[in-house]
Amino acid sequence: MITNGFTYIAFLMFLAGALLAAEKYTRWKGFEYVPPLVWIYVLNMIFCTMGMYQSEACSAVYSALKNNLLYAMIFVMLLRCDFRKLAKLGGRMLAIFLGGAASILIGFIVAFVIFKGTLGGGETIWGAMAALCASWIGGSANMAAMQAAFPVDPGAYGCALAVDTVDYSLWIALLLIAVRFSGKWDKAVKADTTKLQAVADAANAEVAKDKKKATSADWIFLIGLSLIVSALSQWVGATLSSALSSVGVSVFDKGTLTTVFVTVLGLVCALTPLGKLPAVEELSNVYLYAVVSLLASTATLVDLISAPMWIVAGLFVLVIHTLAMFLLSKAFHWDLCMVSTASLANIGGSASAPIVASAYDPSYAGIGVLMGVFGAAIGNFCGLAAGYIMQALI
Repeated sequence: MITNGFTYIAFLMFLAGALLAAEKYTRWKGFEYVPPLVWIYVLNMIFCTMGMYQSEACSAVYSALKNNLLYAMIFVMLLRCDFRKLAKLGGRMLAIFLGGAASILIGFIVAFVIFKGTLGGGETIWGAMAALCASWIGGSANMAAMQAAFPVDPGAYGCALAVDTVDYSLWIALLLIAVRFSGKWDKAVKADTTKLQAVADAANAEVAKDKKKATSADWIFLIGLSLIVSALSQWVGATLSSALSSVGVSVFDKGTLTTVFVTVLGLVCALTPLGKLPAVEELSNVYLYAVVSLLASTATLVDLISAPMWIVAGLFVLVIHTLAMFLLSKAFHWDLCMVSTASLANIGGSASAPIVASAYDPSYAGIGVLMGVFGAAIGNFCGLAAGYIMQALI
């Protein structure tokens, strides 16, 4: 058992760093199927089950750091979500992405109603399913952000993370296989691709603009800024919650109000010179691995027993998503290339979407990147919406 708070944090960060270094330097193929983020969660669950983190010192440090780092992560993550860049996609591409996001949101709500009994009960799983919904519209950081807004069960969160890995891996493989059948899809929906290359060129030009190397000054400023924003956001959240409660309105608690405030603040700051700071993506990843390590240190392996049914529920969401996107494509003549790119931008994020886009044409990669950025911008709001709807359906 770890009985020192500093040792607890040191061990969590060392484990995360060691796994990331192992992925980079050993090139072990296992990381292609199970990424380091999942290994971090599972290994910490094992250590938690063994009782390594059960001391009062660990609990005190967890309580002091988890939300503080989480809000800082949300702010930094959203600094790259400049809506002026997204305008380069045009209305059609944004509509395709939003169609995918809406179908995923609906899929999760239907899946919650159908599977809640087999996944551990609606009162236990609704927060984790909302977090997974946020991830499948935004990304892993959006998934972690829901921990601040909702009372997410740690064990259910671990199951949701398993779904995020297994079903995503299957989905990207299916989308790549579907490339060879794009002609049949496009013919069936009478797809319109007349302006696709022009959009791709504009998106690539926008993505190429912000390639700067971060200095130590950039890192120190960004860390300090994100931490003070975290403190400010929590004060605003508490103040708003108290003010609303005093007038008899208690629909939104402190966590939700803080998450909404820091999300809006991040999106606003992304439109300022702060959005051009280097190291934004790198620092948001550092925060993400720290937060996920902390969350995993409170979960046990016992909860993973229900993971197979979680994976089935995730596949059910993908079926609804596919059917909805086909119907929308029939109505609006969307081609399979952009539908697949939007789908993976939702479920995989800005790092994954260019993979399937480039499978059709290397020049389409920028469209995938910007779609993924759009997902990160709206992921928190979609996760919040899913959570409140699911909570009402318990």
